[in-house]
Amino acid sequence: MNKVVSRSKAMEKFADGQTIMIGGFLAVGTPEGLVDALVDKKAKDLILITNDTAVMDKGVGKLIVNKQIRKITASHIGTNPETGRQMNAGEIIVELIPQGTFAERIRCGGSGLGGILTPTGVGTVVAEGKQIIILDGKEYILERPLKAELALIKADKADAAGNLVFRRAARNFNPLMAMAADFVIAEVEEIVEIGELDPDEVMTPGVLIDMVVKAGEENI
Repeated sequence: MNKVVSRSKAMEKFADGQTIMIGGFLAVGTPEGLVDALVDKKAKDLILITNDTAVMDKGVGKLIVNKQIRKITASHIGTNPETGRQMNAGEIIVELIPQGTFAERIRCGGSGLGGILTPTGVGTVVAEGKQIIILDGKEYILERPLKAELALIKADKADAAGNLVFRRAARNFNPLMAMAADFVIAEVEEIVEIGELDPDEVMTPGVLIDMVVKAGEENI
């Protein structure tokens, strides 16, 4: 099955009020073309799950500046002052999660688990409103899975069936997010024919990917 589509076709999957995961770490490994498509679509009231809000003019920072996000779940927001301004002004809801917990909650969502137990954040604001479980005399926070309706991820290479290869640190949260969303769109730098990828180099199998978009191209 050929999963390669145009950017405009992928945009048909965007809607107001969606919960969206977007890969990347300070915009490294972020599908910039798909983020720009979200900006162009003017989708609003979005719930964004991403590691950070990058900077004001790059990555998901553009969505923050454009005021398309209603709530964000992330590990940090400090590199984008607009996120902090909107949070302090009551214009956006921010849920901050320790980075390891953030990754594991996404992994839980993709693996069908009910949650994880972690000591990280016990006795801090992170634990507020969450269930505390004691095992062998030690306190743990029960952290629930994170899932999304849509995931936008970035890979270096794909075949037409959606099998993905990532480039070094740009892999970051992308493979986890590909498992934890109902519909997954991958933006890639290079597309090859089915059968050209060595099975040993495939990092995310095509069964998890619904659409593939070539970076920098409107139509394919």
